Amino acid sequence: MKKISGWIGRYMALIVLAVAALALFVPKSCLWIQTSWVNYLLMVVMFGMGLTLQFDDFAAVFRHPKDVLIGCAAQFTIMPLLAFVLGKVFGLEAGLLTGVILVGTCPGGTSSNVITFLSKGDVALSVGMTSVNTLLAPFLTPAITWLLLRTSVTVDVVSMFLSIIKVVIVPIGAGFIINRLFGKYTKKVKDALPIISVIAITLIVAAVVSHNAERILDTGAVVFVVVILHNLLGYAAGYLVGCALKLPLYQKKALSIEVGMQNSGLATSLAGTAFPNLAMVTVPGAIFSVWHNISGAILANVFIRMGDEDRKGGTKCPEKMYSKI
Repeated sequence: MKKISGWIGRYMALIVLAVAALALFVPKSCLWIQTSWVNYLLMVVMFGMGLTLQFDDFAAVFRHPKDVLIGCAAQFTIMPLLAFVLGKVFGLEAGLLTGVILVGTCPGGTSSNVITFLSKGDVALSVGMTSVNTLLAPFLTPAITWLLLRTSVTVDVVSMFLSIIKVVIVPIGAGFIINRLFGKYTKKVKDALPIISVIAITLIVAAVVSHNAERILDTGAVVFVVVILHNLLGYAAGYLVGCALKLPLYQKKALSIEVGMQNSGLATSLAGTAFPNLAMVTVPGAIFSVWHNISGAILANVFIRMGDEDRKGGTKCPEKMYSKI
């Protein structure tokens, strides 16, 4: 099981890309996957994340709260503002603009922890930032989305809040509690979690892309350019924040990845539930879901070549945190 999980983890980007291409160019092959499944599939991913969490994973938050808070502040300022500016500069229509901003206002996903590990970055800091960002998301994601879009579209803040609680917080909390109470049993299934998560993420991408294939192709290149720039500028901005704060290299890697990689599955889910009348709103999240796995894998190779020679003092990356990813 470990070998299969490892193989799937290494080739996740290619798997998602292949399925996305199939769903885009041969949509009938994936139309059996209903968009109504997206929330439930995302809940499976979040539940799996909860099963891997322990109290030790929050140690970085308490040992180095400043680093985690900096990461959270960067996450919820840089990405939403980048999304808004790019959307306006490229003249995106209301649905696409809303979709891009939703991607920007969502927290980082679990993929950021995996890419940080592959990059030899600070995994403890990455997990701490992801956890805190996720807990803040029910409040900050609807609030920031409303601030940026209030003059363009109607934002149902209450619906967004309740959706994030249901789809993200409850499954993670349930997984965390079950792991806490029945840890000796959950250990036996943890090796299968990467497989389950990749399958769920792939099905989410296939569902959204296949049901929006015509719309995606009709948008032309502009939405792809915006999504790619949003992601790459997020990586760069996160790294520059680390440089400005004179963080060690392995923490700059973690910050860069955490800022640039978003929980685009959540963005897609919120797009469908909070903005059902905007036709193109799910498209940016679907494209981001595919792209950030590809860019993350490339970035990991770049960061590995930079080394991690300054890993002295500061927040350590415990081996047990490596083993769970």
